[in-house]
Amino acid sequence: MKARFDAPEDLPGQEKVTWRRSRGPVVGAALAAVAWPPLILTLLIWPPENWLPGREIDWRLVVLAIGVVAAPLGLWLVARERERTGRPASRLGVVWRFMLYGGLLAAGLQAGLAVIVMVLGWFEAGGFIQGVGATETTLLIYGVGGLPVAILVGVSYALWAGLCAAFIAFQPAPPEVRDRLGLIERAGR
Repeated sequence: MKARFDAPEDLPGQEKVTWRRSRGPVVGAALAAVAWPPLILTLLIWPPENWLPGREIDWRLVVLAIGVVAAPLGLWLVARERERTGRPASRLGVVWRFMLYGGLLAAGLQAGLAVIVMVLGWFEAGGFIQGVGATETTLLIYGVGGLPVAILVGVSYALWAGLCAAFIAFQPAPPEVRDRLGLIERAGR
């Protein structure tokens, strides 16, 4: 029998969720969110040549370091938004928040990297025209070419992190209690 989607609530991922009671699942969700499978598998199959920070550091280690900071930060942002507005109230909402934050973070970091490399190119240039050429080349490589790739990687990583957060740190919310006799409303006064 086919599932019928007559209302938005019928779509998958729309059931109400709440945080799990203990902090263990939230920490577990953060750790699982950092361990993005494509990143971990490629690090195991093709180990980096240089593990130390510097100019020649492997980009996968940089992405992993960003994930170590961004996954707990994403959980904190979702918790703050839930306290303020009560949303995201569903698993799908949690995943979408992570994807939004991850895409924005990736775009911002890539744009920042392009600006830093562009300014460094000005100092390495021998003259004004070489500086203009370095700026053009930097913006083409890191901006036009690198920005879509960075956003794609950021959103993919954030999708994994959002799924981990939605299914590990959250549980289905208990059903709403209907106030049939008005007792709950009177008790709140």
